[in-house]
Amino acid sequence: MPSPLTRTSATPPPSRLQLPPGRWTTLLDGLCSRFPQVGREQWQSRFRRGRVQDVRGQPLAADSPYVVGAEVRYFREVEQEPVIPFEAAVLHVDEHLVVVDKPHFLPVVPAGGYVDQTLLARMVKHLGNPGLVPLHRIDRGTAGLVLFSAEPATRDTYQALFRERRIVKRYEAIAPPLPELAFPHVRRSRLELGEPFFRMHEVDGEHNSESRIDVLDRAGPLWRYALEPVTGRKHQLRVHMAALGAPIEGDRYYPSLCPQAPDDFLRPLQLLASGLAFADPLDGRPRSFETRRALSAVSAGAA
Repeated sequence: MPSPLTRTSATPPPSRLQLPPGRWTTLLDGLCSRFPQVGREQWQSRFRRGRVQDVRGQPLAADSPYVVGAEVRYFREVEQEPVIPFEAAVLHVDEHLVVVDKPHFLPVVPAGGYVDQTLLARMVKHLGNPGLVPLHRIDRGTAGLVLFSAEPATRDTYQALFRERRIVKRYEAIAPPLPELAFPHVRRSRLELGEPFFRMHEVDGEHNSESRIDVLDRAGPLWRYALEPVTGRKHQLRVHMAALGAPIEGDRYYPSLCPQAPDDFLRPLQLLASGLAFADPLDGRPRSFETRRALSAVSAGAA
């Protein structure tokens, strides 16, 4: 593997899709239905250029049969992709794991209008390892630690840390004061998809999310909080803080959705994935990683 300081050119990693149930005859018809925002002619072009593949990386034909449950790899293509002008910092590299300190605004994996401007694509190029896979994800607006698997043979072993909740994830956030709340506080609720589709909301029913919340600094008009997600639901910390009456500074989704607008790089979401700690499943040794970023600087690009 090249040195972490060596940059190499590489094709951005493909997206993967397990074909959902449907009665489409051809793969082209199924993909057009699954991704209506991508025109049929664009999908046909991708097929002609070998940009739709099977699980082994072999090009598929547009008229290939649609097989429910089969895995398809495809390469996203975006015109005029926004440039994220902040850099990630590689904190650790070994045979099995890569730990990266992500800046605000950079997506972890390709999504929406981002393909090259993602943490995964940058790290594949940076380390020259097309087999990198993120073991978990944090929101595009959140800065901080992301753990990657560098070796397929041990990938599931490390993924089990997250499935079985054997990894401690620590966050920091800047938000309004909650002087009437006793700390440390545990917030439990049931989270389900809301409207629009990318937002979550709390509903009645048995809880499926849990966050532990404490205060690190009460000075000033805003407090600094320590957050620990026991579960890993989408937007969990953001929803829980907003529900308590202390939405995280810079949050454009909660408690209410702000009008769509270009990123304001001077006003990042004040949420930081600050620490990861776990017993290494290969040899049992304790491992701990800490971010080099600080919310107090309120600087999206600070390394």
